[in-house]
Amino acid sequence: MKLDNISSQYHPQITVQEYGGKPVIDGVKLIDLKLYHDEGGDFTELGRIKAGALETFPKFEVRQISISNMQPGAVKAFHLHLKQDDIWYVPARHRLLVGLKDLRQDSPTKDQVMRLTLGAHASQLLYVPTGIAHGAANLWQGTCSVIYFTNQAFNPKDPDELRLPSDLLGEDFWQLKRE
Repeated sequence: MKLDNISSQYHPQITVQEYGGKPVIDGVKLIDLKLYHDEGGDFTELGRIKAGALETFPKFEVRQISISNMQPGAVKAFHLHLKQDDIWYVPARHRLLVGLKDLRQDSPTKDQVMRLTLGAHASQLLYVPTGIAHGAANLWQGTCSVIYFTNQAFNPKDPDELRLPSDLLGEDFWQLKRE
C-alpha cells in the first residue's frame, strides 16, 4: 500500500478491513435458510425430519432439540464434544457472536479459528462437528435464543461436554471489533 500522501505519523495506525475470504474449518457448514416476512411477522423453516434425520444433513440423526437463552453480556465458552455433533439456529431478530476452533489432530484445518455472527437479520443453520471447540457471547442488549439439534441425547451421568477456558482465543476475542 502506497501512503506517500499520508503523514508518516499515521502509518502505524492504518489497517485495511478484510472483505470476504473468512477462514473456514473443515466440516463446519453454514446453511442459509429462507426467512419469510409478512405484515404479521416472519417464519423460518428450520428443517424437515425424515427417518430421524434432518433433510439438510441426511447423516445427522436428531436425538435432541434444545433451546438456550443467553442474557446480555453472557459468554458461554468454550466446550467440545467427542461423540456429538451440533446444529445451531439463532432467530433472525436475535444476534449471537460464535467462536470455533478446530482441535481435531488429523484435520486439514487443525487449529483454524472461525468467528461469525448468527441471527442479525439472517436465517442460517450452523453445523458444528465433533472435535470443534465452540462457544458464544451475547454482546448486545436483548436476550438471545439459540435453538440447537444434537445427534446425541444429553446424559448428565456421562456428559459429552469437555470445557476449555473462555479466553482460549485471547482475552479480547469476545469483544466487539470496530471496523
